Amino acid sequence: MGGKNLVVVLLVSVVMAMVPGSTQLQASQTWSLLKIQQMLGYPAVLGHWHNYTDFCYGGDYKTTSAFVECYGDSTFSIDSFFTTLSRLPDLRVLTLTGLGLWGPLPGKVSRLAALEIVNVSSNYLYGELPLALSRLGNLQTFIADDNMLSGELPAWLGRLPVLAVLSLRNNSLEGTLPGSVSDMASLRSLSLASNNLSGNLPDMSGAKNLQVIDLANNSLGPEFPRLGRKVASVVLAGNRFSDGLPPELASFYLLERLDVSRNRFVGPFMPALLSLPSIEYLSVAGNRFTGMLSGNMSCGDNLKFVDVSSNLLTGSLPTCLAAGAVGKAADSDSDSSKTVLFAANCLATGDDTQHPSPFCKNQAIAVGIVPDQARRKPSGARSGLVAGVVAAAIAAAVLAGVAVFLAVRKASMRRAQSRPPRRLVEHASSAYPSKLFADARYISQTVKLGALGIPAYRSFSLVELEAATNDFEVSNMMGQDSHGQMYRGRLSNGTPVTIRSLKVKRSQTSQSFNRHIEMISKLRHRHLVSALGHCFEYNLDDSTVTQLYLVFEYVQNGNLRGRISQGTEGRKLTWVQRISTAIGVAKGIQFLHGGIIPGLFANNLKITNILLDQNLVAKIGSYNIPILSETMKSEGGSGNKYPSDSVPNGDKLDIFDFGVILLEVISGRPITSIYEVEIMKEQLQSALTAEGTAKRRSFVDPAVSKGCSDESVKTVMEICLRCLAKEAVQRPSVEDVLWNLQFAAQVQDDWRGDSRSSEESPLSPSQIPRDLEDDQLRQEQQRQFSGRHYMKQTFCSD
Repeated sequence: MGGKNLVVVLLVSVVMAMVPGSTQLQASQTWSLLKIQQMLGYPAVLGHWHNYTDFCYGGDYKTTSAFVECYGDSTFSIDSFFTTLSRLPDLRVLTLTGLGLWGPLPGKVSRLAALEIVNVSSNYLYGELPLALSRLGNLQTFIADDNMLSGELPAWLGRLPVLAVLSLRNNSLEGTLPGSVSDMASLRSLSLASNNLSGNLPDMSGAKNLQVIDLANNSLGPEFPRLGRKVASVVLAGNRFSDGLPPELASFYLLERLDVSRNRFVGPFMPALLSLPSIEYLSVAGNRFTGMLSGNMSCGDNLKFVDVSSNLLTGSLPTCLAAGAVGKAADSDSDSSKTVLFAANCLATGDDTQHPSPFCKNQAIAVGIVPDQARRKPSGARSGLVAGVVAAAIAAAVLAGVAVFLAVRKASMRRAQSRPPRRLVEHASSAYPSKLFADARYISQTVKLGALGIPAYRSFSLVELEAATNDFEVSNMMGQDSHGQMYRGRLSNGTPVTIRSLKVKRSQTSQSFNRHIEMISKLRHRHLVSALGHCFEYNLDDSTVTQLYLVFEYVQNGNLRGRISQGTEGRKLTWVQRISTAIGVAKGIQFLHGGIIPGLFANNLKITNILLDQNLVAKIGSYNIPILSETMKSEGGSGNKYPSDSVPNGDKLDIFDFGVILLEVISGRPITSIYEVEIMKEQLQSALTAEGTAKRRSFVDPAVSKGCSDESVKTVMEICLRCLAKEAVQRPSVEDVLWNLQFAAQVQDDWRGDSRSSEESPLSPSQIPRDLEDDQLRQEQQRQFSGRHYMKQTFCSD
């Protein structure tokens, strides 16, 4: 680094995690921090560090994060820098990004045995990865993107027992991927894009928890890798993979992103990829895929981006893609939220972006996809004889087929008339339980939350929370219960928050809360009031925890009942909005049950605890955090009878509670007791069994009854009745609930398209809520399939 005039944006990040029971840094550790301050040229942001600084009780001193502009020469040695760091053996998180560090990564990093997260991206590190890294037994994340690392990936990577994230993008690594990587049971994300890797990949199906794999822009191939069924994102663009895609890809039901563009694939394109239930992004551009597309092909509900450009496809673009096709106009009521690229094929689009049909056929023959025999035609009398025999055989087969078809159809019609039709859509959820779906969303969910503007989970200082609540002023108190108080606050960056204060009467250190904090940090989902962080308040005499503060997002648009049974005219939700809200609640329940391990059940769900944000997105605001029941036990209370993950039929209890919520959503009448539930359940059953639609319509909230499809209403009523079944085993799974609600939304959407001219339609543009991620309500309806949650506390709202 010496001798270079650099303008460096320096991120200083010092995160200490002390040994249990320790109350202050050792003298050598304090010296090390001051030495780092000296080596960095005494930046102003660290000006408060001196010999008498109390790093453990200095408030914001414990975590310092600032940008410093450094002008002139930087002359410290990377080796001496890590020598100094090695005096901090309890360091768990080390972030040294964009510092301009030059040289091999020192083996002395292994002296930091407690390290869990290492990020040394955007430096000038070169050479091979040091063997010493293999001794970091607690390492969970290693990121060294945008450096000059070289050599082959070492086989010892497979010996890191808890490594979950490995990212070495944009380096100069070469050779093949070692087979030991395929046995890493803890690996969730593998990113090695933009290197010089080559050869076939090992069998990655052994990496059971792998969800994200990004190997773009290498020279890998020619065989497509074997992958586990939990994978959610596969990016293999810009490599040398050839032949066809493996058929098993069509059964990767958790796959959200597939990018195999700019390879050498040949053979038939797999239309089933378009209709995978979770697929959002699909790119097969720049290959030699063949096949005929047709308008009646189906697409998955979540699909947003498709690129089939520069292949050898013929036929017509599927109707479900036509609205998003670049360069084509979409109907005003069609789903134009998709982006579809399809240039340089032989599709019948009527524009000049396509090749003529013979081009694709000739290209297919040239690369050996179409057999040579296809180019030879029979000649003369022999051709005529062959043609005549074939025609006669076909005619006979057709006549026989028609006769059989008519006979079977007649018998089927008789059987169909003898039994009532089944309208309820069944979903085979047993094949893919919610726990499996949740595992694959572990990483992608974090990315989505970031895109939604939900801050990362972190530890807050007491000073921050005092400032946010004006020293916990009484006017900011939202309520209190046996656990403590709840306050409304606003962080320094303007983010409104809800702060839950929990008294801890039994002497405990912060270490004893690790299990709970790990659980709470995972309570983050689009349809939950998400956890943002925590804060400990300590006893100055013995350093035990006296108070625990939990910080959650603040939802300020009222609860669901205020927009249903207690809503005023003009504020009540339309039928489409009600279905969308119900789907959101079901997704929150699904996340609670399977999105975290162990799952949280028996959440005592109530319509007054379903909050709506400014975009009318439903969020479950009350779920049972196990720490609350344990706090009750420590105070002499009874606590919960069961741990949250072992409640008998806990998932079915939540389904029943959801049925009660759905009952109020349908009827528009407030339900305040189990007696009212039983009465309305009987009325619901009577309405469903009655002939005609009049009785069903009379059960539905008059505010929406004229603007909803009868088929949609009936589907929602049927799934509601099943949720309220007396026997728990007869209640549907949350996956069944989601599929039926989605079906009801789709039926309503189709019906709306057929009756757009009706003045009674509740779907005028001014009434459609604008979703946080998309401005199209239809996308919200079609995308509802995700999560679950649990916590016996209520986040009140204005």
